[in-house]
Amino acid sequence: MKKIIITSFLFCFIIAQNSVVRQFSKAFADVAEKAKPAVVTIITDKVISMRQFDDFGFFFQPNIPRQREFKTNALGSGVIVDAKNGYILTNNHVVDDMDGIRVKLIDKREYEAIIIGTDPKTDLAVLQIDAENLKDINLGDSDDLRVGEWVMAVGSPFSENLSHTVTTGIVSAIGRSNILNAGSYEDFIQTDAAINPGNSGGALLNMDGNLIGINTAIATGGYEKGNRGVGFAIPSSMANRIMSDLIDKGYVTRSWLGVIIQDLDNETSEALNIKTRNGALIADVVEDSPAEDAGIEEGDVIIEFNGKSIQNTANLKNTVSLTAPNSSNRVKVIRNGSPKTLKVTLQELPDNPQQFASRKRSDQKNFGMQLRQITESLKQKYDIEEKLDVLVVTRIDPNGLAYEKGIREGDVIKRVGTEKVKTLGDFNRLVQKTNNKGTVLLLVKKPGGASRYYTLNYE
Repeated sequence: MKKIIITSFLFCFIIAQNSVVRQFSKAFADVAEKAKPAVVTIITDKVISMRQFDDFGFFFQPNIPRQREFKTNALGSGVIVDAKNGYILTNNHVVDDMDGIRVKLIDKREYEAIIIGTDPKTDLAVLQIDAENLKDINLGDSDDLRVGEWVMAVGSPFSENLSHTVTTGIVSAIGRSNILNAGSYEDFIQTDAAINPGNSGGALLNMDGNLIGINTAIATGGYEKGNRGVGFAIPSSMANRIMSDLIDKGYVTRSWLGVIIQDLDNETSEALNIKTRNGALIADVVEDSPAEDAGIEEGDVIIEFNGKSIQNTANLKNTVSLTAPNSSNRVKVIRNGSPKTLKVTLQELPDNPQQFASRKRSDQKNFGMQLRQITESLKQKYDIEEKLDVLVVTRIDPNGLAYEKGIREGDVIKRVGTEKVKTLGDFNRLVQKTNNKGTVLLLVKKPGGASRYYTLNYE
């Protein structure tokens, strides 16, 4: 009797297991069937000019160069994201510096494509074709992705003959950065779904059939170009924001906080007396930046931006850049071991933000002194008892005007003229305001001493 029961149980288990497998298989097939018409093959043409030398057969005849042209082709993939307007999302490196772009659909129709806009920093591009009866894919929310979820990649690896190849795998990791280069904005989804040359720009789908990534790069671990189970896709949350700007403006608008940041490690976290190893450590605050105006200080650790946890510097960089300029944002920092929430109004990213990273402050408005906003560490260093927001002289040029007048390192600058100064932005604005008078009046307080006014005259 017991044998009969066990046998029956096993039989039912096998039937149930087969049923689950069939359902699982059907789910994959449904996603592929829905997605394939919206995935396209992109064939690009590049004309290369070469100089060729002809020999006319005479030993004294100089070689005469002439121009020859060769046409080369490259292959990539793309995803139709707006069937009505014919918009296609792909990688920038698929179409960059190409002379011709053709888009081939699953039904073998081909169309010439135009570039609506490109963004090399995220490796995204938007194309457009004039075609009817297109199918598109809905954008999913990549922020909801979890490691271990099943995903499907669709694209055209290696050749046109292998177009609309479907591969499956799982999400191996999220938030990957420093994969391509330091100057790019990276927040990659890592997957073990097979991605190969030609898959670039293709779709990464969740099991609801929604687009959650644009396949971009592979890590081979060597010189070969084939898949080794480590592929990277741009998340749809980033792609959607970039795509909207490219369609609306033809270029991408990014925001800027104005800080020099570094990742936390175990030793730094212990030295700062904080428990978390996540966040972005502020190494410097750029003069006249949104960060300075908001009161962000060196030594602060940004752990949240608008309620979203910040894992590392790349995470903060991406989050800030994708936030609208002139928007008001809540930034949570850890300062001297305690949490503090600040309100920051972002600005549009300058054309060359690197210039601010290396800009020296030691020659503040040519007076020969370096100023910084007061912090707890500066208070301890210079034995300052001042409780208000003021500026501290942290370096002085012995040959400068400020030194000549008697201002020294550790002095506190409280006012310019009759107006209080709390930030370097205040100082520069007020100095500029009095520039036409040829004299700047500073209220300076010596450590442990009284306040007095100093006049700095300049031509």
